[in-house]
Amino acid sequence: MTAQAAEILIYKGEELSLFSEPLGDLLRKLHPTYESKYLNTSCWRGYYGTWSIEQNHLYLIKLEGLGGEEDPPELCLGDVFPNYPDGVFAHWYSGTLRCVKGELLEYVHAGYSSQYEEDLYIQIQRGVVIDEKLIRNAADPKNISSPT
Repeated sequence: MTAQAAEILIYKGEELSLFSEPLGDLLRKLHPTYESKYLNTSCWRGYYGTWSIEQNHLYLIKLEGLGGEEDPPELCLGDVFPNYPDGVFAHWYSGTLRCVKGELLEYVHAGYSSQYEEDLYIQIQRGVVIDEKLIRNAADPKNISSPT
């Protein structure tokens, strides 16, 4: 699998790359037949989400399905949540969000496996932040080329 394009999480004034898919299971349940006709290998999920954590609550604030050069995006927030076109509290999501920070240390051509300087793990229970942990990653000396 190709490395996947990240979604966005706005948290504590930072725009972070989100290496998790908090909408995935719910979207498959609500729209089991949704499949973008514009799928590309860097976005198998077929959409880009923008998320925000405000007062320890996770919100989906923007959703855009893939579109062609001449076509508008196929999917928007109002399609999935008709009563909440401007944002929805992610009460359905429990799990761990992985956000990457800093420079890329090691590129891995598979899913969200690439390694960055820092990983921020945010534990969510029914849309509410219950814990967070920041991990500082060290570069693998085998992957660092020496100057010639």
